[in-house]
Formats: sequence, structure tokens, C-alpha cells
Amino acid sequence: MPDSNTPGDSIKTLRARIQRLDSAGLDLMFREARSFKKWQDRSVEPTVLQELYELMKFGPTSQNSNPGRIFFLCSEEAKERAVPALHEGNVPKVKAAPVVAIIAYDTEFYEYLPRLFPAKDTSGMYRSNPDKAESTAFRNSSLQGAYFMLAARALGLDVNGISGFHNEKIDVEFFAEGRCKSNFLCCLGYGDTDGLHPKGVRAWTLMKPARYCRNF
Repeated sequence: MPDSNTPGDSIKTLRARIQRLDSAGLDLMFREARSFKKWQDRSVEPTVLQELYELMKFGPTSQNSNPGRIFFLCSEEAKERAVPALHEGNVPKVKAAPVVAIIAYDTEFYEYLPRLFPAKDTSGMYRSNPDKAESTAFRNSSLQGAYFMLAARALGLDVNGISGFHNEKIDVEFFAEGRCKSNFLCCLGYGDTDGLHPKGVRAWTLMKPARYCRNF
């Protein structure tokens, strides 16, 4: 007999098994997580990077477009190639990190839309409007970059996002064909807690929440 299960059935099964993360899980991913500049002398195995990708790819994007592309710089030589593009203060962070990920986006992501979003082929809308394609790719790759960082924390890794660099220099060095463009960088590894500064206050703590988070 054919399988009669529906997508909704799998969600019901999941919610019967777990309805939310416990407090420890929320601490790991959000409340107690930190951005690290120093790292343990411990490598990040390729199997962990693969697991990280296999987890973050499930984060939602517009029309399931998935424009984000992740490029891992694992060797000292690869990280050195990125150094000329960095703002001075970020050079030691990148050099020290066990792995640096370039969070990038595919400007021609729409080529895959007929398979990724079979309900309606919208690829022509982006093919004929490069500005729309660019903004969609950038916005959704930013989402995917956030999923990437949270997935890393969920797997026990630590992260440090970096936007202080010259995107065009990274693009020339790593994406000379012009199809992919860099969004931001993310250092990955197992953080060294020695020398951590106190956790910074968040903006909403300083503002009146009713002005920026309210029901209409």
C-alpha cells in the first residue's frame, strides 16, 4: 500500500516528541553564547562542517530560493588569501580562527528555482530583473548566514561574525568568475574563554520595548 502519511503527520509526530528547547539549549544558542576572538588549539573536523551545512540548509528562505553559498577557509594558505581584504582589527581574528567561512550568495540562484520551488516557476522574474535578483539573494543569504551561526552553536561550535572587510577584494580573490558575491565572514571553532569581556548589553534593554515590539 502507498504511504498515506502527509507532511502534517510528521510535524504532529515531532511536536509529540518535543515542543520546545529546554533552558540549557536556549542558553547554548542565545542567552549565554558569546562571540570569540581567541580559540582552543582544537581543529574542526570536516565531518562537523558537513553536519553544520546539513543542518543550516533547512532554514526557510523566500520561495525556497536558497541563494546562500558557504566557502570554508580551513588552511593557513586559504586564510592568508583573505587578509588583504580585512580591516586591520580583524586580521588577527581571521588568522587565529581554526576555520573561516565566507557567507556568500549566488547572483544566479534563480536557475535552480524550477526544482527548488516547483509550485510556480518564478525564475524569469529574477532573470529579467538583476536588481531584484541581487536584493533577494543578499537578503536571503543573510538569513542563511544567521541560520549557519545558530546551527554552529547548536553543534557545540563557537562563532564570530565579521563584516569589517572589503567585499570587492574578497570577491576578486575567491569569486573571480563573478557569479558569487560575499556577504560576511564567520570565524568558527571552539572558543577559548580566557580573556572574554563582559557580555554587552542589547539595544532593546536600552529602549522602550513598547515602541519597537508591539501588537498592532
